[in-house]
Amino acid sequence: MFTQHFIDQLDLKLSPLEQLMRDFPGNTQEKIRGYLGSFGITGPMALRPHYLLSGGQKSRVAFAISAWKNPQIMILDEPTNHLDIDAVNALIIALNTYTGGVLIVSHDQHLIQSVCDEIWYIKDKKLKKFHGDFDEYRQFIAAERD
Repeated sequence: MFTQHFIDQLDLKLSPLEQLMRDFPGNTQEKIRGYLGSFGITGPMALRPHYLLSGGQKSRVAFAISAWKNPQIMILDEPTNHLDIDAVNALIIALNTYTGGVLIVSHDQHLIQSVCDEIWYIKDKKLKKFHGDFDEYRQFIAAERD
C-alpha cells in the first residue's frame, strides 16, 4: 500500500540505502543500490538522509519499499500528491512496467490516463464500472451534476 502519507513509512534519519538494508536484511548493498537506481535514487542520493531529499525523491524511496516484495496487487491512495512532474512521470513508468494489479485512488487526470485500463466509481453506495475512457467519464460526471 502506498498512501498520500507515504512519508510515515520512512525513518527520516536514515538514508534510502540504510532504510532498505534495515527493512530487508540479508541483501547486499550492491543489490539494494541497483534496486534503488531503478527508481531514480542513484549515486550520492542513496546515501543522503531522507530529510535531505525532495518530496519526489522521498516518494520514489517509499514506492521502492512498497514494491520490494513484488506484491500481486498494489493499492495507491493519491500517489501523486506532493510530487513534481519528473517524479509523476517516473511513477507512471514504474506502474506501466509493474506486472501485478494496481488499484489507484486519484484525482490526477494525467496519471489516470497514462496508467489505468478501467475506471470505477461509487454511486448510491455501490461500486460501478465505467464503460468508456477518461474524457467520456469527465462528461458523465459533468452531466450528473446538472
